[in-house]
Amino acid sequence: MSELKNGPFSGFTGRTGQLVGYRKKGKWIMAARKATAPKPPSVLQLNQQMKFGLVTSWLGWVGDFIDLGFQHYDAKMSAMNAAVKYNLDNAVTGVSPNYVMDYPQVLFSKGRLAEAYLLEMATLTPFQLDFTWQNNIGSVQALPTDKAVFIVYNPLKDLFMVANGVVTRSALSYDMILPADFSGDTVQVYMAFTSADGKIVSTSAYVGAIQVL
Repeated sequence: MSELKNGPFSGFTGRTGQLVGYRKKGKWIMAARKATAPKPPSVLQLNQQMKFGLVTSWLGWVGDFIDLGFQHYDAKMSAMNAAVKYNLDNAVTGVSPNYVMDYPQVLFSKGRLAEAYLLEMATLTPFQLDFTWQNNIGSVQALPTDKAVFIVYNPLKDLFMVANGVVTRSALSYDMILPADFSGDTVQVYMAFTSADGKIVSTSAYVGAIQVL
């Protein structure tokens, strides 16, 4: 707080906003406050920044599906922000500065639609993944028209492959063709379902890690 010593036409002493007033050698002086240097971030803050950067850059590759998969997770957040928060809290592992995604804990979607029942995966043909699942149509939140989504991540090449809505739940199988140069690489695989109108999703399932033929 500043104080006018001799009425409204005098100088002032003290602080008001970014100004400081004082009297020196019979004159009123008004000067800007010196800017204070920002405090350097703490180790905890730096670690959190590294984790945040990892999750946001990783999920950004599948942003279109994230917009659908987390659309109803938190009404106060965008779908991407909700997905980042969930995976930041649950799916990062490692020791600073070598943080990595904890693949089995990752979620690309979270919802009430039924997941695939007795889902299995194999690689029997070069650069191809073969998926099969059992019929659970008629159970709660499982319709024959639900669309399957397959997400494959290749850590060695840092590449995602997404097959979205390529087959319905009633098909009970799908063969996903991968790039030829995925042959010999170990990939991380996920699956989910969306309703035919895209308004409801299942919670994504981690299918597992598999070396591509």
